[in-house]
Amino acid sequence: MKKFVSLLIVLFLSSQYLAAEEVSIKFYLKFGFVKGGEAEMTISDTVFNDRPAIHYHVMGKTTGLANKLYGVYDIYETYVDAESRLPVKTIRNVKEGSYRRYTETLFYHDVDSINSTRSGWRAVPNDLLDLISVFFYFVHKNPFENLQPGDAVVYPTINADKISDVSIKYLRDEKIKTDVGEVECHVLTPTVRKGKVLEKSDGVRFYLAKDEKIPVFIEFDMRVGSLKAVIKHYKIGGVEQTLR
Repeated sequence: MKKFVSLLIVLFLSSQYLAAEEVSIKFYLKFGFVKGGEAEMTISDTVFNDRPAIHYHVMGKTTGLANKLYGVYDIYETYVDAESRLPVKTIRNVKEGSYRRYTETLFYHDVDSINSTRSGWRAVPNDLLDLISVFFYFVHKNPFENLQPGDAVVYPTINADKISDVSIKYLRDEKIKTDVGEVECHVLTPTVRKGKVLEKSDGVRFYLAKDEKIPVFIEFDMRVGSLKAVIKHYKIGGVEQTLR
């Protein structure tokens, strides 16, 4: 369950960079009708190695009874080059019960290598992404007007120092009601590893606002029921926004 909550924290990051002002998106997590946690992402301009970059910061935590059971407080950070949208640095700071793990990884795309505080230097596939940047990269590189339902793209992706292919598929368009408005959405599904928690490998669906390109709803088909991430607020420069 702990690792699944960590997966949830990073999987909702399917939006693209919106503006120079800081963007904040907050979700609450629901197990059936019970609130079990919160996750918040901020997006801001920065500079990395004297080049314009984008900083994604994600915090996720359990609350209430779920916190007593699992005690999750995770922070994920990714810096991507503003032009290529490829990651240049990632930070994974995981606290789940008694488990602790802190890892920093630097990306050297010119020589297809990374340097991780956990595993050191290693060769990697060309244009390697991480679980945060992969969704931003997909949205940035694939205009939806060029996609047909069923179209999918596969990217080499690193997570927890392990590299595997992640497939992101465009399913359909759909209108849904949220706390920040009734929203026309693109529906995407990533292919993730089927395990003890997920009912099937494509059992995760992202609802991405068509105009703003931000996630507003994520649904997980679990073996024990449904888990949902529901948008609570969407702010730009500290000002609450309404979606249409």
